[in-house]
Parts: sequence; C-alpha cells; structure tokens
Amino acid sequence: MSTTPKASLAEIERRLRAALDPLELQLQDDSAQHAGHAGAREGGHYSVSIVSRSFTGLNKVARHRLVYHSLGELMQQGIHALAVQARAPGEP
Repeated sequence: MSTTPKASLAEIERRLRAALDPLELQLQDDSAQHAGHAGAREGGHYSVSIVSRSFTGLNKVARHRLVYHSLGELMQQGIHALAVQARAPGEP
C-alpha cells in the first residue's frame, strides 16, 4: 500500500498568498491528530484561516472553491483534508 507525501506548509502558504493575496493567513498542520486514520496515508490534514478581498460578495461554497483551486493538484496529491475558514475583510 503506497502513501502520498504530505504537502508542505510552505508550499500551501506560497500558493494561497500568490492566488488570494490574503490580508491574514493562519495555516496549521493537523496531521499528528489523525495518525492511524486510513486517510493519513493519502496526504496531510490541515486547517487554514484566511482573510482576503477575493472573498468579498462570495458565499461559503464559492470561497472554499477559490481556496481549493488555488492549491491545485495538492488537493489530490498531498492534502487529504483541509478545514477552511475564509472571510472577507471586516467580517467576524
């Protein structure tokens, strides 16, 4: 059974910054909390909290799609799970 290497925090951050020009970005590797979980072999588990003007006027689903699109192939190779909190400036 093969395993997919985890995506690096640096690469995830680089892609999000390049695509979404965030005003705030917090990224966390939660993989250790999922050790032993079958999906852990398919990449890492991460959480991201991001504030970007790109999210203004978009609903939650559209915001998440922008984040996933920004990460490209990492969503299939390197990231197994991604918890996203995406806000526009001024939103709580």
